[in-house]
Amino acid sequence: MKIDLKSRYIKPVLLIFVSCLAFSACSEYQAILKTNNPELYYKSALDYYEKHDYVRASNLLGMVMTTYAGTSKSDTITILYAKCLANIGDYYTAASYFQNYVKTFPSSDSCEVCQFMTGYCYYMLSPKIQLDQSDSEAAVEELQAFLNIYPNSPKVPLAERMLKRMQDKLAYKDYINAKLYFNLGNYMGNNYQSAVITAQNCLKKYPDTRHREELSFLILRARFIQAENSILRKQSQRYREAIDEYYSFVNEFPDSQFMSKANKILKSSEKGLAEAEKLMPPSADDMDYYMNYGKREIERQRQAEQTAKESRDAT
Repeated sequence: MKIDLKSRYIKPVLLIFVSCLAFSACSEYQAILKTNNPELYYKSALDYYEKHDYVRASNLLGMVMTTYAGTSKSDTITILYAKCLANIGDYYTAASYFQNYVKTFPSSDSCEVCQFMTGYCYYMLSPKIQLDQSDSEAAVEELQAFLNIYPNSPKVPLAERMLKRMQDKLAYKDYINAKLYFNLGNYMGNNYQSAVITAQNCLKKYPDTRHREELSFLILRARFIQAENSILRKQSQRYREAIDEYYSFVNEFPDSQFMSKANKILKSSEKGLAEAEKLMPPSADDMDYYMNYGKREIERQRQAEQTAKESRDAT
């Protein structure tokens, strides 16, 4: 049996070497802390940042932030501290420092980076679709602000992709809510109307969402079922709304995956409209016309006689 001497001896040596380096770095860091020297803290923080040791860099920068507040170093400390926090995954705190930087140093060239990073932090905080989407909404707001303020930034393509993803996520959240209303039907109220309103508001907020077809078809279905379940007095109007919705849908999505279902809705809506108009009782205006026809006829004859009399007298 052959023995791999390299594997047997080199690996332990490497482990010992790495352990020594880690111990040395730790000892060096502890030695720096014991000096209580803000200037050494600051310089060491810059070194650690360059070495991508963001935990030690952030600790040291945090210690000198108050000391150098209002000085020429405050600008560098604030932005590096925020970047360290972002790199170690503390996105909430990082976002607040990036935002504070923009407010504190509005004329700095670094404001462009900070505005982008604020949107990026909230983008990274965006949770699963089932959870509250406040951070996703904050990401949309901050990324849109970045695009408005810095339209020529090299970060624009990335910001646009992140913004589109957040908007689609929020649109899908609204779509889920609209479907929930739809599935509740008439339970404890007219949830079909709530489904229509939720879906329409979503399309207004996110007109370019990739869920536009699904939202539009949901509106069509909700309008049709609402018409079917309406009292006779409201059926005609609601069937007409469903028919109008059908034509809007097919004009926008002529090759829709839902086309066969949409066509069935149109036929059923047209049939329902015809039946509703046959059964529809006279309106209040119609009833008033028929009930007072005799009175109006008598008044018409009286006025005609009066006009004839006035003509005779004049001649």
